[in-house]
Amino acid sequence: MARLIIHPGEHLADELQALGMSANELAKALGVPTNRITEIIRGKRGISGDTALRLGRWFGTGPDIWMNLQKNYELRLAAQAIGEALEKIPQPHSRARTSNDVNM
Repeated sequence: MARLIIHPGEHLADELQALGMSANELAKALGVPTNRITEIIRGKRGISGDTALRLGRWFGTGPDIWMNLQKNYELRLAAQAIGEALEKIPQPHSRARTSNDVNM
């Protein structure tokens, strides 16, 4: 069964709905054009580093959560697009990680 791929804009829309806040209000608070926020919510635009910094500051979450939502979304889309072809790529350089591997 295919895994549901959720655009980070859906998460943003949920947050705004919970706060009873509009995209326009958030855009003003972040100092960005309203269409940036509405396009993210509609899934027409991704969350950039700039936007992640602003959202992280405003929501008090830090930017990483927003960048991770975007990254995970893009990776799932790519995996879906590649499909079984990914499994056919050999892994001649793979190895088991050990406790000696630092930040890998």
